[in-house]
Amino acid sequence: MMKFFPPVVTGPIIIAIGLILAPRAINNCQSNWLLAFVALATVIVCNIWGKGMIKILPILIGVLVSYAVALVTGAIDFQAIGAAAWFGIPLHKDSMGLFATDGSETFISAVFTIVPIALATMMEHIGDIAAISATTGKNYIRDPGLNKTLLGDGLATAMAGLLGGPANTTYGENTGVLALTKIYDPLVIRIAAVFAMILSFCPKFEAIINTIPSGIVGGISFVLYGMISAIGVRNVVENKVDFTNSRNLIIAAVILVCALGFNSVGGITFAVAGVNINLSGLAIAAIAGILLNAILPGNDYEFDEGSNEPESASLRV
Repeated sequence: MMKFFPPVVTGPIIIAIGLILAPRAINNCQSNWLLAFVALATVIVCNIWGKGMIKILPILIGVLVSYAVALVTGAIDFQAIGAAAWFGIPLHKDSMGLFATDGSETFISAVFTIVPIALATMMEHIGDIAAISATTGKNYIRDPGLNKTLLGDGLATAMAGLLGGPANTTYGENTGVLALTKIYDPLVIRIAAVFAMILSFCPKFEAIINTIPSGIVGGISFVLYGMISAIGVRNVVENKVDFTNSRNLIIAAVILVCALGFNSVGGITFAVAGVNINLSGLAIAAIAGILLNAILPGNDYEFDEGSNEPESASLRV
């Protein structure tokens, strides 16, 4: 698989992930620029000048400081908190089972609808894993391998679907958190997952989280999304991708235009055997980049399969 993902492909894909997310940060900031600026400034100060735990927890501190400002300015509504219960089951009464209760769609027809669409999310998964690899300095595409990360993604989504929940997949936003906090230990994620499952049974906690103004979310996202693109640039620079080579320039150009252009129009939707399939801009970009890298002549990418470290042209671990 590594032969199909040289830095000339993974680098622009990582850059595109951050750029695609950027408009979301601006939209959230526009709801309250004051809170967004306070959150952003706090994160920057903690990350650059902070010591110890302050440097490790800049996002949490940024949220708390900007939340305090929101309290002073009256930007928070606590009405929903009082109305929420302390305990609740996060499961819709009609979500469990193999067949729809309203006769609209059966489990079998849903399978034929989702399977083709899953191919698009697989491509996004590969792009996100490449971004995480570049951020942490560990080649996750090779170890534990895409076969295991994709399997985990699929099993989690299948279980969530049986319980009436949304798809569980990789999210580019989390790459920015890794870059900012420098905390890469999977144990931290496992502990967070346990707490998330426990707190999902507390509607009141959900109501408290929902009181965080979108301006604060925008301020935090402002730096996180930008970091993702910066990581992509670093990936290209560190691996010395030669952009004086027309081949590399064309591949990067097509990836960026596909990702940003198709994302702005909602991707591509087409029908196969009566089923509508939508490919996101990032999925289209990943497919285009992989195909161009495989087809265009002059591919000088080399990967030493007998070593954990790629050659100079590939991801450094």
